[in-house]
Amino acid sequence: MSCQVAAFYQFAALPDFRELREPLRAICAGLGLKGSVLLAQEGINGTLAGAAEAVAAVIEELRQGALLGGRLDNLELKFSQASAMPFRRLKVRLKKEIVTLGDVGADPTRRVGIYVDPADWNALIAEPETLVIDTRNAFEVAIGTFAGALDPGIASFGQFRDFAARHLDPARHRRVAMFCTGGIRCEKASAYLLSRGFAQVYHLKGGILKYLEAVPEAESRWRGECFVFDDRVALGHGLRERRAEQGSAEQDCDE
Repeated sequence: MSCQVAAFYQFAALPDFRELREPLRAICAGLGLKGSVLLAQEGINGTLAGAAEAVAAVIEELRQGALLGGRLDNLELKFSQASAMPFRRLKVRLKKEIVTLGDVGADPTRRVGIYVDPADWNALIAEPETLVIDTRNAFEVAIGTFAGALDPGIASFGQFRDFAARHLDPARHRRVAMFCTGGIRCEKASAYLLSRGFAQVYHLKGGILKYLEAVPEAESRWRGECFVFDDRVALGHGLRERRAEQGSAEQDCDE
């Protein structure tokens, strides 16, 4: 039985995030949803799968329901399909950050890079003065990336700061364009680089998934597939899935 999959996040002040965990878990469980949701003081980050009407109901609750009180009215949201349930359980977890960088100065609610729509991405990364950086983990990059993008060679996003300190220089790298799976890592990475004095910082709005959905394969500069954090393993152009043959790819979406 096919499922709808919703990936979502928003940086927003949630000082009561601990009190939100159990009510949100109960709502998701009552709708028969599975997946992973991370809650932190800085916002929410998650991927949930289930029947289309159940997914629509939880998104409506997040955006306009009494539990969040309208604080998640600007969710970055992407839908895709799975031929079978891609998660084995439901997890709602509390975290220090919804995507772990470890720098309090990187606050996307205060300042963030320039969003680039998928339709405009090819032109930006084709310009010779643009340094294109894949902010994902090395094993994700190995599955697929944009042609010519720099691989930081990191094992987790928390290592991005060390990579930037060693290899990036605001005096030399005047224009930086970054991308990640759904956009959340780039929001925080762009806030971090801006706080370090980089002048022009761009990031792909909606991430690779939105690009693969919106840009025709014949015009695409993407090579390979995009790793996703569930049993589908990876998605290609048009968000076509490749399911795991053994084991599970399921893990937290900030790792």
